[in-house]
Amino acid sequence: MDFQLIFRISRLVFSIGLIIIFITTSVWFPQTQADVVHRYSRGFEFDYIRWEIKALWNKVLELSFGIAPHLTIEQQKTIVQEYFDLLLQSQEREMVLTTLYSDPGHKDVDKIKKLESDLALINTKRKHQSYIAEAVIQNQLSDSIASLGVPNFFTPLPPVLFQTTPLPKQLIISPRNVIRQEKSISLTSEITMEEMIVLEETIEENTDYSALVVPIGGVGTYPTMIVETTYLPSLLNTAAHEWIHNYLIFRPLGLRYNASPALRTMNETTANISGTEIMSETLSIYFPEYFWEEEIEPKSLLANHQFIPADTETEFNFSETMYKTRIRVDELLEEGKVDEAEEFMEEQRQIFIENGYQIRKLNQAYFSFYGSYADKPFSAAGKDPVGEDVRLFRAQQPDLSTFIRKMGWVLNYRQLRFKTRAF
Repeated sequence: MDFQLIFRISRLVFSIGLIIIFITTSVWFPQTQADVVHRYSRGFEFDYIRWEIKALWNKVLELSFGIAPHLTIEQQKTIVQEYFDLLLQSQEREMVLTTLYSDPGHKDVDKIKKLESDLALINTKRKHQSYIAEAVIQNQLSDSIASLGVPNFFTPLPPVLFQTTPLPKQLIISPRNVIRQEKSISLTSEITMEEMIVLEETIEENTDYSALVVPIGGVGTYPTMIVETTYLPSLLNTAAHEWIHNYLIFRPLGLRYNASPALRTMNETTANISGTEIMSETLSIYFPEYFWEEEIEPKSLLANHQFIPADTETEFNFSETMYKTRIRVDELLEEGKVDEAEEFMEEQRQIFIENGYQIRKLNQAYFSFYGSYADKPFSAAGKDPVGEDVRLFRAQQPDLSTFIRKMGWVLNYRQLRFKTRAF
């Protein structure tokens, strides 16, 4: 039995162990009053066990190729680009089909059948291509992580494994009188907009919670779940971000993810900072041409995922406006003016819409979710100092490896605060 085969088998054994950890995570924390929302969401909740079984089998198929480490950089680029091309073709045909099915007055049956046949063929090719493309990108990220000195061994531990897939939606629950993520429940990706709205309204009418169903870019399962996208920097960033969560789960910071809002923000901000640096390293090694492209994310994506930088030179600054909105909402809630805070958030939402940012709902749950991602000076976190201290701690460290290693052993925000101030 050669070394590569031993390594592949060990990766599979390690994967199974991680799956057991993630499946049993829910028993680590006591139940709360917010668990009552399950009575409304249970019919839409995502089945992680079924997804994990399928994903693990796909990784077995992927490992059977075993060609990624032996390809030239140009061959790797070709494989990734071919996957993106197939994904784009699939998305374009799905959009046309949606348009045709939405027209009640005229339906070209022959055209629909032809498009559905083409789509099925493209998706079959895309599925097979994804096995190779994901293996290539996993290998590239592994090399980048190693070049940054993050792993203690010759390869990242846990190994970088992800699968692009339609992602579940996330139901976020926050008390109305304070911005705090009380509950996060994964919902099936097939849930419709109408069902999401009804679910949110039902929870808000029957509890004292603010509710919001949000899109997500990835989930820290193992293999990690990554949203399907044709934009390579976003794919690399998300895959690296979720790998950081896998890395931290074996350390106090990751194990205590749900112990407090501060620890959640510390985890997510660490993953955001690290994911961006790993993405940049991967692009510089394998795709340097991306540094010369001026890519602009759609405003809908900016509104949903907070991807806009704080120093964007536009007449309307999304991040700064959201930052100021959060500060004012916190002030109103501290004064006990819940209704006024909710009215203010709706007024601000209309301002965002007028400037092209289609935010469906702006409430306490929105801020409790997006406020955890505080890797930029202006964000939905408002004046919450946790993100600022994580950013400061990164600036104080000589390299990414030292930053991740030290953050992994931080037990609480007080300890982080002491480290940044005592540096």
